[in-house]
Amino acid sequence: MEREREALLSFKNGLIDEDGILSSWQSDECCEWHGVECSNTTGHVITLKCDHCGLQGEVRSSLLELHHLTRLDLSSNNFGGIPIPKFIGSMKQLEYLSLGSCNLHGSIPPQLGNLTNLRSLDLQENDFGGTPIPEFIGFMNQLQNLSLCFSNFSGTIPPQLGNLTNLLSLDLRENDFGGIPIPEFIGSMKQLQTLCLSNSNFSGIIPTCLGNLTNLRSLDLSQNTLSSIAPFTLGSLFESLELLDLSNNQVSGLVPRVRGFPSLTYLNLGGNNFTGSIPLNIGQLSMLQYLDLSNNDLDGLVPLSIGQLSNLQRLYLSHNSLEGIVSKFHFSKLHKLEVLDISFNSLILDIAPNWRPPFQLSYISLGGCNVGSYFPKWLQTQRNLTYLNLNDANITYEAPRWLWSTFPLLKGLFLSRNHLSGTIPNLSNTSIWYTDLSYNQFSGPIPLFPHDLFAINLSGNKLSASISSLCNTPHSDLEFFDLSNNQLAGEVPNCWEKMPTMMYLNLANNSFSGEIPDSFGSLPNLRALQMHGNNLSGELPDSLRLFQEMSLLDFGGNKLTGEIPTWIGQMYRMEFLNLRGNKLHGSIPPQICNLTYIQVIDLSINNLSSIIPDCFNNLTFLASTKVTNVHFLMARTGFGEYPQWEFEYASFQWKGTESEYRKNLRLLKLIDFSRNRLTGNIPRSFSNMSGLNSLNLSRNSLTGDIISDIGKMEMLDSLDLSHNQLSGEIPTSLAQIHTLGVLDLSNNNLSGKIPTGTQLQSFNPSAYAENDGLCGDPLPKCSGDSKPSTTIPVEYMNENDVSMFSFMEEVGISMPFGFIFGFSGVIGSFILKKSWRIAFFKLYDVA
Repeated sequence: MEREREALLSFKNGLIDEDGILSSWQSDECCEWHGVECSNTTGHVITLKCDHCGLQGEVRSSLLELHHLTRLDLSSNNFGGIPIPKFIGSMKQLEYLSLGSCNLHGSIPPQLGNLTNLRSLDLQENDFGGTPIPEFIGFMNQLQNLSLCFSNFSGTIPPQLGNLTNLLSLDLRENDFGGIPIPEFIGSMKQLQTLCLSNSNFSGIIPTCLGNLTNLRSLDLSQNTLSSIAPFTLGSLFESLELLDLSNNQVSGLVPRVRGFPSLTYLNLGGNNFTGSIPLNIGQLSMLQYLDLSNNDLDGLVPLSIGQLSNLQRLYLSHNSLEGIVSKFHFSKLHKLEVLDISFNSLILDIAPNWRPPFQLSYISLGGCNVGSYFPKWLQTQRNLTYLNLNDANITYEAPRWLWSTFPLLKGLFLSRNHLSGTIPNLSNTSIWYTDLSYNQFSGPIPLFPHDLFAINLSGNKLSASISSLCNTPHSDLEFFDLSNNQLAGEVPNCWEKMPTMMYLNLANNSFSGEIPDSFGSLPNLRALQMHGNNLSGELPDSLRLFQEMSLLDFGGNKLTGEIPTWIGQMYRMEFLNLRGNKLHGSIPPQICNLTYIQVIDLSINNLSSIIPDCFNNLTFLASTKVTNVHFLMARTGFGEYPQWEFEYASFQWKGTESEYRKNLRLLKLIDFSRNRLTGNIPRSFSNMSGLNSLNLSRNSLTGDIISDIGKMEMLDSLDLSHNQLSGEIPTSLAQIHTLGVLDLSNNNLSGKIPTGTQLQSFNPSAYAENDGLCGDPLPKCSGDSKPSTTIPVEYMNENDVSMFSFMEEVGISMPFGFIFGFSGVIGSFILKKSWRIAFFKLYDVA
């Protein structure tokens, strides 16, 4: 039809078609154009399908000329944040409308309520501005498929949706419904076959009404805060259910009965609070392909019946309290198994070295299990491996040579915290993309790596020699590199421009010498640089000022000289700064107070002098007593379905001991300027840091008073101001810090009475020693102090009090005399009466 052809061309002219998908829209026969379908009987256009065409621009109303159009699919294009065109509501003949993933914004226009013939409505993956789902959708009673997922809906769900009794599929996942319960009216949609409510902020119980959905094949309630399952909810779903996903909620109780799920192929109950044991009859789920019971509180044995699941492809039992032996009988019929994860339980693998598994796995995670002293020999049979995790597996012998060459597809290798020895061979010809071999006993030089390596952790071994071989091959994909806690020596190579994507670099606790290389400045994405515990010398190079993404900078325990550069204040994302134990001199630059997100500043054990700048009111993170979500350090990374890999750890001095902080690193808030030659007063702005955990200014030459409002630092756990020249009295506000666990004010010139309060009196007297003018508990009493009287002066008593006082006074006087006379009478009787004495001592002997 010419009119329809012209309407399509007008529609095309409003679009930007960079990929030329609509280039065929030129011929006279529009029914042959890409995405256009016409009726075989009438010749009218009935379908326009331009999904995934990369189109941009506007959606023109010329489509209204397509009076016979029943299917309109413009999904997965980019219309630049425009609202849904209102004219679409006039296309009342539409039966299928898909505008999903079109970058549409605003609210859904009410005109769409006119489309009462719709069988399918797909508006997923747009942004509807946090508005509620419109009520008019509930009057499209012909709907069979409704997808509103990933669209930023909020509020309550209108009960009118309960009118959609013909609905076969309902997808509301990835919205925010504010913690409401799952609506009861869903139970009236008895034709439903697919129900997806995941990650939409539903709470409460999984309601009984879902038991009405006897045709349901797929039920996904994952990633909410659901707490329990109402009785009999799942009872009537047994026959038809193929997928059940309750993962990542807070559901407690026993694992639901599984006997009657003959059609179940996917069962995910991971990430809940299920208790008890794995059901012994789980082997009856003969169709099961996917089973995830990980991250619960399950205990007991792994039932042998799991070995009967002949269709099982993926098995996840990790992070429970399972115990006992896992043998070859647990895998007897698992011919199709591809993924096996039983890590982080108390399981013992009792498998003979010559065992021939029935499966070919691509993913094996046995971390935290006891696999025996030797490397499991049966792994040699697994030629499809892409991921192997044997962390904490109690392996004590040398890594076998075949480990490094048997698995041509291996991408991830995790063997940390065993006792593996030997040398690591050349890995440059392997497919390994990320590996963690940390905390073993590997020795020799660092190996050569594949050029496309993404992450490697070799820390905590006995690797030695230099690392100059890094300069031989570019590693343009390397982001995470940890060689800390080894015996590496020589100069740090100056070729870091060959690793431009580096985000995390840890060379700490080795024997590196020489100066810090300038080429560090060619790592624009670097967020963590840890070099402490080496023999580095020279000054901090100016090239480091280019670290705009830096979050953790640690050069502590070296021999650096020069001054702290003022450009340090330009690293606005800095959270952890450690320059402890060097030979830095000069003053603390006031620009350091530009680091508003800083959590830790350790400048101790240097030769810093002059006054401490009074600008700490700018440190907004330390001013907060809350643990905020601002955290720039890219500390963990995930690899698809693979577990996240921790990189967030650092060593800091705390209460006189150097400790390594990992998961609790973000909780640490510390300032340490001790063991320098700082002078002047303690800055008044320190009191603004009410979230600070530890403050150490000891062993300097600070003078003046302790700031009077130090009590505002309400989260202080450790305060050390010892070995200075502070004078005056201890502020009374110090007694208000109830979190204080460590205090040292010794070796100053403090005077006066220690403020009264349970906190300050609980410390050892050594905390106040060598302050000649101090007195009061726990030190000797101050002059003029007397023991408080517990007697009420007579002048403050009323008449009844005086009478009672006289009575008690008389009783108090008469009681001793009564006791003396009574006791004398008893003793006298024993003296005068021999038979009594004999009877008493016989009784004593028996006792």
